[in-house]
Amino acid sequence: MSVAVPWEEPEPYAPVGVPLVDLLDRVLATGVVVSGDLVLAIADVPLVRISLQALLASVSERVPAPWPDSGPL
Repeated sequence: MSVAVPWEEPEPYAPVGVPLVDLLDRVLATGVVVSGDLVLAIADVPLVRISLQALLASVSERVPAPWPDSGPL
């Protein structure tokens, strides 16, 4: 006979494990924008500010490019 103790049961709001491959597949299928700011300061005086932005998405040969030629460059 086993008795269940409260700390052995799974938490109702515990994070669900997702394999990294599935997460990357979902992110690349929909696309994601990553952005960040870096500020270098001395004595609370901002000297340099760098803004970084990146778009991560997958490319499909079946979807035509939105540009009339090979691209914007």
